[in-house]
Amino acid sequence: MVLWFILVLALEGLIVGALARLALPGPDPMSTLATIGLGLAGTFLGGVIAWAFIGHVGGILFSLIGATLLLYLHRRFVQHRPLTGPEAHQPPR
Repeated sequence: MVLWFILVLALEGLIVGALARLALPGPDPMSTLATIGLGLAGTFLGGVIAWAFIGHVGGILFSLIGATLLLYLHRRFVQHRPLTGPEAHQPPR
């Protein structure tokens, strides 16, 4: 039972993380585990955002918003890359 929960959680994280990576243009050299982590963290953040704004769980849309926000913040403050322009399409330093 616990194994199924972990597998479903990993699959959800992979799907949400991959969709967030598709939502932002430019290269994102991440491993599969990093994509799963991005998706799970985005799902958590999306749940907090949904709870704050609408008072209940938001679902996949808020998960995607949270993961995309985290990916944007990672690019901006860790990789020091903008979202648009020619530098956005350069590989991270």
